[in-house]
Amino acid sequence: MPGSGKTTVGRLLARQLGRRFFDSDKEVERQIGETIRTFFEREGESAFREIEEAVLSGLVRGGAAVIATGGGAILREATRRSLHANSTVVYLRTRPEELFRRLRHDTRRPLLQVDDPLARLQELFAFRDPLYVETAHFVIETRRPSVAGLVNTVMMQLEAVGIVDHMRSFSTLEGS
Repeated sequence: MPGSGKTTVGRLLARQLGRRFFDSDKEVERQIGETIRTFFEREGESAFREIEEAVLSGLVRGGAAVIATGGGAILREATRRSLHANSTVVYLRTRPEELFRRLRHDTRRPLLQVDDPLARLQELFAFRDPLYVETAHFVIETRRPSVAGLVNTVMMQLEAVGIVDHMRSFSTLEGS
């Protein structure tokens, strides 16, 4: 969901893992040469999702990295399948009320520029949550922990299934 902490957690996780970090929204903006909001308003959501799908497909096939996807990336079935099959997906599950608290003054997100942003977040969550769960390998309830706490939770999940070597990640943390 928008505002769940994907970019913030992703950057720190990438640093701890010694991997590159990509924010798919920034990569889309680089490709289209303008802000997503401007493109979205002019071309519409469908055109944006097509570009987003292509960008994400390239990123997941580009080697070891941490990628923060846009909140609506899972809307296309092909994108969900690609993400699930070609990467390890972590869903930072955040309730609409918490998202509203974080985003109530944000004017950059086109889907939240409505009269009742909380109702819009509740609507988005009701529709998207099952898609996020379907796509994810891990679901992390964010509640209100610190960013470092969330990163540690993700690291523990990755270590538990052998995706990350505990000693390697510990050395990376110590060397930071």
